Amino acid sequence: MDLILASAGSYPRSGPGDDLQVLVRARDAVARGEQTAADLADAESFMVRRAIEEQVAAGMEVVTDGLTRWLDPVSYLAAKLEGVTLGDQRPLPASPGTYRVPLVGKRPVRRGPLLADEYRFACNALGAVGTPSGKAGKLGVKAVLTGPFTLAKLSEPKDTAVAHLDARAAAFAEALAAEIGALAEGGAEHIQVDEFAPVEQAGDWTALRAGIAALAVARDAARKTGRRVQLTVFLQTPAAAHWDALFDLPADVVALDLARDSKLSGRLAASGAPKPLHLGLVSGLTPELEDARELARKLESLLPKLPSGRSFLGPAGGLDALPRDRARAKLELLARVREIVAGRPVTL
Repeated sequence: MDLILASAGSYPRSGPGDDLQVLVRARDAVARGEQTAADLADAESFMVRRAIEEQVAAGMEVVTDGLTRWLDPVSYLAAKLEGVTLGDQRPLPASPGTYRVPLVGKRPVRRGPLLADEYRFACNALGAVGTPSGKAGKLGVKAVLTGPFTLAKLSEPKDTAVAHLDARAAAFAEALAAEIGALAEGGAEHIQVDEFAPVEQAGDWTALRAGIAALAVARDAARKTGRRVQLTVFLQTPAAAHWDALFDLPADVVALDLARDSKLSGRLAASGAPKPLHLGLVSGLTPELEDARELARKLESLLPKLPSGRSFLGPAGGLDALPRDRARAKLELLARVREIVAGRPVTL
């Protein structure tokens, strides 16, 4: 089995030292009218480069742009769609931080790239990083999208045409499906879809699955043109309760939050997994470092339950809520855990 070290989302957008405060300063200056949007974009690009450099230095083989340009995981994408404006701030479900509520005045429509340009920039930034020994040809960038169900569930309709959850989810899925096509055309092989809104009613799961199915159609269309693209679904509602349905989703990789959902490891150990997994072993919610050997024992017990081929090892979601040194330490810890399991010498 090939176990790939992969980031799963966000990375801290600031840190100690003057240079790592550049984005904080730029956003404040723009709010005061002292800098322009171009100045802000330059600061964002600088911090994207730093995020990618640090992920590679920590051992990650599939990295993200740290979601550095995102103010939150809901409004950032939604606000780029025609027909959507932003309302008040609310707490994110089951996560630190807030989001601005998307107000859907009509069917959301994609009129231009959402993340394709940012993905291209991240690939160029990765190309400028010195490749660590033994990693030649192994490094790649993962694009991350907030899923259509989550965008629909956390938005508010302002028109009868999008009053029902299913209608909003279908509209967001259509827009995101077009973006998946653009990402695949730009060379994206790893695309992660985050569905973190709570699944509370029977109709919620129906809307979630329909949205993922629409994205899978776009993936399949890209594959017919010769593109190599793999769709990962990260479901942050208690996944053990939806185990069978989870693997019925038309995704290539299923991401599991093994750090927060204690029942998942037991379910995986008992049932095995019919699809490749992203094993989220370390938490982005608490700064305390997990014990490397304890994680290695857990991973060793789960490996026989994984399908043959390639699976992924990484954090259980984003890391932007952590201090920067803790976020990097968590990634370095994952690299050590893989070394322990592989039987290679490692310093703890």
